[in-house]
Amino acid sequence: MTAAHLDSGSDVRRVFGLVGSPNAGKTTLFNALTGLHARVGNYPGVTVERREAELVLDRTRALLIDLPGTYGLQPISADEAVVGDVLAGRVDGVATPDAIVMVADACSLPRTLPFIGETLRLGRPTLLVLTMLDELAARGGRVDLARLEAALGVPVIGVVGHRGRGLDRLRQLMDEPESWSTPSIPPPEDRAERAGWADSIASTVIEQPPSRHTLTQRVDRIVLHPLWGSLLFAAVMITFFQLIFSAASPAMDLIDRAIGDLAGFSRGILPAGWFANLVADGLIAGVGSVVIFLPQIVILFSLLYLLEDLGYMARAAFVIDRVMGRIGLEGRSFVALLSSYACAVPGIMATRTIPSPRDRLVTILVAPLMTCSARLPVYALLISAFVPERTVWGPIGLQGLVLLGLYVGGGSAALIIAAILKRTLIRGDGLPFTMELPTYRWPTFRVWATQVYESAWAFLRRAGTIILAASVLLWLMLSYPQVEAPPELDATQATAYSLERSAAGRLGHAIEPLIAPLGFDWKIGVGLIASLAAREILVATLAQVYATGNDETGSLREALRSDIHPDTGRPVFTPATVGALLVFFVFALQCTSTLAIMRRETNSWRWPAFAFVYLLALAYGASFATHRVLTALGGTDWLS
Repeated sequence: MTAAHLDSGSDVRRVFGLVGSPNAGKTTLFNALTGLHARVGNYPGVTVERREAELVLDRTRALLIDLPGTYGLQPISADEAVVGDVLAGRVDGVATPDAIVMVADACSLPRTLPFIGETLRLGRPTLLVLTMLDELAARGGRVDLARLEAALGVPVIGVVGHRGRGLDRLRQLMDEPESWSTPSIPPPEDRAERAGWADSIASTVIEQPPSRHTLTQRVDRIVLHPLWGSLLFAAVMITFFQLIFSAASPAMDLIDRAIGDLAGFSRGILPAGWFANLVADGLIAGVGSVVIFLPQIVILFSLLYLLEDLGYMARAAFVIDRVMGRIGLEGRSFVALLSSYACAVPGIMATRTIPSPRDRLVTILVAPLMTCSARLPVYALLISAFVPERTVWGPIGLQGLVLLGLYVGGGSAALIIAAILKRTLIRGDGLPFTMELPTYRWPTFRVWATQVYESAWAFLRRAGTIILAASVLLWLMLSYPQVEAPPELDATQATAYSLERSAAGRLGHAIEPLIAPLGFDWKIGVGLIASLAAREILVATLAQVYATGNDETGSLREALRSDIHPDTGRPVFTPATVGALLVFFVFALQCTSTLAIMRRETNSWRWPAFAFVYLLALAYGASFATHRVLTALGGTDWLS
């Protein structure tokens, strides 16, 4: 599609490209115009690929394409290259924008004007949208929009996207791009001359520059300080993980009881037989065992998004850049690794902001070590079942500290391995790290709540699709083939006898010699195999194994604590075994979605295969060492 199509009638779809600098408010504007809930954040690099959505206007329908943030049309990273490719029509299957909606932060207009001039040189109908007008006014700044429109020769409109101000007028303008004015004289082509052109316009239209954000300055004296900033980060993380356990426990117990009651109710109303067992043990026990961790997932994302939207995480990138520089990476790698705490998939996609191909590859290879939300159900189950609810100091509990240790362990391992890779297999020099720090902004409740809701709903969708399918398959493998038990066995022994000889039981016994050095039995082995699809399926697997093996057992935590090995007469889940299992999940790459996105981003199966093998070897070795050390320390029985 070309600009000529703009006059061909109201029934023609118009294509708008949404262009702007990082953190200028593009995605907020995209959500406000389309009614969608694309991820937003108060730090650069949130959008790393294009997003498309239908936009219904009064006279016509349109397609709005949200492009990654960039500081210019000469790309230095993969995400910035997307902007130029889409605008030039070099992406197969993607319509070339007829018109450009340029988004700029009103508080940093002088720095954006050269990019605006570069965009105007494309010759497309262009509309400039100034965002953050509320912040500009709060800081005492004033921009003459009418004079700016006259100086640029294109329409200019001010909006406050998250509050809806100016959106009606913007929709009206987007409904008739053929009426947009165009510059009588295009901006200079030479970069130096264009910078002078931008300075002259800024001096004309900015009546009062915004003052420095007083609150941001005061807070940054602490947040960016090498010592106090590090101590603050530690305090925030400790509070973060304490809340995940302490605040979520009542809701988790309530959901746990509800799931148990639902399983009992299903057995009461359904005829006894395979279907009742499938519903109670396969569907309710399998999916429900993961769903009970929803409160912790909600707290995790609530705190994470709050810190991001406030602008704290952007500061953390600068603080950690000192550490990243020593291992050969830079702050943009930290931003990508930070995204991996929610899920490794968007974290790996966020590496597109890294200009250096070698740095980007290293970041991709270590991103799975960051503790994603899929690990949280596994950690929470084992910690809540076996780590005492003991206070260490003041409000700080042992369970929260153990969880914090697992997160720190994964992140520390990522940095160490990245340093090794940069000095051996993937050598290369990095590029300078520059990122504009946003001012601290308190997010609106609607935006923050929407982000948390979308993440929680994604967790439930995963439970209702991947985990549901895996639960049904596991139930079939645990229930068939049906083997008749010897008559001298009681009911519990007969059930265990049949379970061990099921398809899943035989598979678990087949790999038991390989995992026995880690302290794992065949039941854990079944869970490890199932968790290759998704880590949290381990919880669903154990829930089904123990529901099938002992119908009299209460919650899954109680079932794990009471499981006794038939040969040794000792608990299956000793401190050494639980510690080894937690460590295994810190390192192992058990996620097919992560492997698939690594394949897409590296354009090869070579690096995903390398990541899977080296992380599996690391997981096995670390688990083996953990089991041996804890066993030597007497970690064979649980202390009350």
